[in-house]
Amino acid sequence: MQQLINMRAAALAATMLMTVLAGCSSPDKQGADNPEHKDPVSGSHVNKEGFPIVNEPLSLTMMGPDVGIQNWQDMVVFQEMEKLTGIKLQFRNAPLDSFDTKKNLVFASGDLPDIFYAAQITSAEEVNYGGQGLLVPLEELIDQYAPNIKKVLDKHPDIRKSITTPDGHIYSLPRIDLSAVWYRGPMWYNGKFLKALNMDKLPETTEELYTYLKRVKEEDPNGNGKQDEIPLVSVKLDDIRMFMLGFWGIYGEVIYADKDGKVHYTPMEEGYKGYLTFLNRLWNEGLLDKETFSQTDDQKKAKGKNNQVALFSDYHPYFTLGGEPGTDDPMMLPVKSDMVDAPVYGKHPGLSTGAFAITSSNPSPEATMRWIDYLYTYEGATLFGQGPEGILWKYKDKEKQIKEWLPVPGGGDREDYRATLTPDYGIVTPGVADAKVSQGLRGEFDDWLDKETLEKLVPYAKVPYPKVYQTQEEQQETSRLRSDLDTYVKQMEAKFVTGQEPLSNWDKYSDQLKKMGADRVVEIYQAAYDRWDSK
Repeated sequence: MQQLINMRAAALAATMLMTVLAGCSSPDKQGADNPEHKDPVSGSHVNKEGFPIVNEPLSLTMMGPDVGIQNWQDMVVFQEMEKLTGIKLQFRNAPLDSFDTKKNLVFASGDLPDIFYAAQITSAEEVNYGGQGLLVPLEELIDQYAPNIKKVLDKHPDIRKSITTPDGHIYSLPRIDLSAVWYRGPMWYNGKFLKALNMDKLPETTEELYTYLKRVKEEDPNGNGKQDEIPLVSVKLDDIRMFMLGFWGIYGEVIYADKDGKVHYTPMEEGYKGYLTFLNRLWNEGLLDKETFSQTDDQKKAKGKNNQVALFSDYHPYFTLGGEPGTDDPMMLPVKSDMVDAPVYGKHPGLSTGAFAITSSNPSPEATMRWIDYLYTYEGATLFGQGPEGILWKYKDKEKQIKEWLPVPGGGDREDYRATLTPDYGIVTPGVADAKVSQGLRGEFDDWLDKETLEKLVPYAKVPYPKVYQTQEEQQETSRLRSDLDTYVKQMEAKFVTGQEPLSNWDKYSDQLKKMGADRVVEIYQAAYDRWDSK
């Protein structure tokens, strides 16, 4: 959990603001000379239905993370939205890798944009800055000006619970994808290795997995006459931890709640010890990449493209192995250890919070709410997901909402071009994922991914922990405790796996976690869960 800015840091940030904010724009300094706001536009001057939203021009400032491909002011989706709504946006963007720092400085200074878009507003920021009045409560605006958002929240009360802070207010809107299953990229097998070793059935237990990885090391499945195969590759275990913990019945990296609502702290669980023991075994026998704790993701991918890797994690298998999207490299079936009757898989909760917020500087929260409500419609999801009709796609049957692809203008990669049209690329944007948006645009690879997910992950999928809020006092305490705990756990994970720390010292490690406040962390998360569950 992100630590709150203390008063000293806030004061320092304010003094630095004039210097730092100069770097908050994209390279063309978009938004550096934003015009002054027009007079506030009251709700009586906002059209509650239809378009435009306002009859008189309205200018608003928006801040969001820039992935460095296209300036937002030049993106066609925002130009289309201005034509549709009558609302002109001025952008105060910051590069993605430094966005959180710039966001914190903006909050500290009080020089707020009117809108935060895809800004990863944390639960702590909602509670803190909402309580200070810097973020506008949205629930009444939703009731009056956002029928599409209201419809989703009324239909799914758990979503409303998960975006309502302890003071009873909603300060941000989420990205909603009720069909989501992946929490992060799954694990994949190199299909060429499976074929070379005549593996007609995937491993179903940790012992069968171990046997397969050992064969990879010893039987030269890439056929080059060298023992250069890497059975299991990872980057600091961050890419495989979540998936592999499920083999021991754990479905949250730090915190998870079981079927009875009891909260568990993963690094103290016996299943976590089982996970460490297995990885230590792989490490000792040369089955886990010896560069796991030192290599970058690019270095991992280079090994994959060199046909050295048997088992790995990535969003899609060809991202690591190279080549074109295909169906030859199967998704890993979660395997079970001798500690459980069946494995589990940590499922995505279906929403990503903090994707959109309105600040106290906004001259017309009513018009802004109507603007964002459009993104929770089929039309809005289509516009921001794929750009306007006629550029990358067109309707094949508009009545049935079936589309077809058009050639990429000028050739090149479709995703790269799409990223010049919309901010919905590489960041979590507000809105709702609608399966109908992709009708007619899905290929064989997309259908195969869905089939693999349905067969291999869905039967074992469980949401680790709902999106809940802690009070400001709880957040401060857990941030302080977890700052040290998370660092210690990560260090000890590497030591246990590599054998620098023998697993015979598990009790000593567990006692140290308790001394550092692990039990208190569980108490706080349990209290927050119980409040959420009782709403």
